[in-house]
Amino acid sequence: MDILQLFVSGLANGCVYGLIALGFVLIYKATEAVNFAQGDMMMLGAFVTIGLTNAQYMGLPFWVAVPISIAIMAVLGYLLDRFVIRLMFGQSQTAVVILTIALGFVLRFVAGLIWGHDPQTLSNPMAGREVRLGELVLGMEDVAVIVVTLLLTFGLYAFFGRTRLGLAMQGASQNQLAAYYMGIPVKRIQGLIWALAGAVAAVAGILFAAKGSVDPSTGLLGIKAFAAAVIGGFGSLPGALLGGLIVGVMEPFAARYIAAGYSQIAPYALLLAVLIFRPSGIFSQVRAKKV
Repeated sequence: MDILQLFVSGLANGCVYGLIALGFVLIYKATEAVNFAQGDMMMLGAFVTIGLTNAQYMGLPFWVAVPISIAIMAVLGYLLDRFVIRLMFGQSQTAVVILTIALGFVLRFVAGLIWGHDPQTLSNPMAGREVRLGELVLGMEDVAVIVVTLLLTFGLYAFFGRTRLGLAMQGASQNQLAAYYMGIPVKRIQGLIWALAGAVAAVAGILFAAKGSVDPSTGLLGIKAFAAAVIGGFGSLPGALLGGLIVGVMEPFAARYIAAGYSQIAPYALLLAVLIFRPSGIFSQVRAKKV
């Protein structure tokens, strides 16, 4: 039963990693850029929700604050693309990566300036509630994380595979010039995908804050989520979720049966093994690029 409890706990943490990894994959699928500030957007989404629900600030009900926070982060994602990322048009992917790393530092600084650097928690109606399945005890926060992550992942998978807008986003990723000649509004598509990534980051931040405390350094979880995205197969939505789950489940078992310090090293050791033996990840996304 202890093993099952560790597994479920790791599964819930892995879902958060998977949601952040989804943000990486969304932007990569549409623009072939890597947004290393995705973890910091998750952190900011959590703080925005805390600010909206905290009585010292807005004092809004939880279920009112959640959609507002998601909308705010979606708008922020769109504005980042419109006024920051587009200025890098024509520059190398390395320059874009460096820009997003710098953007992460800025977001952590802003969050610390507004909310401080002390850990804060999100008041929510799931706190303290449990679901019992025999001897297995699940917190409602963990159940919510798992259910929301599964629904969001497969919803996005269907969106990219079955809708005209999703297919247009993938087409713009493959060849922006060809997509433009086919009548696809490439710039608008790119802005929408950054908005969608911001909304996903907000969902991840809300679920993470519902489980535990948040501080500006929480954004560094994006590094672990990036490892999860690579393990699952960079560019694959199910792969992002699977990679997140693998990383999340590894941590509690490594801490329990090896040593506490190894729980932080284990995901990167697995990442190294994947890069050596299967560089394209578990869900391979290697394909010929159309020109």
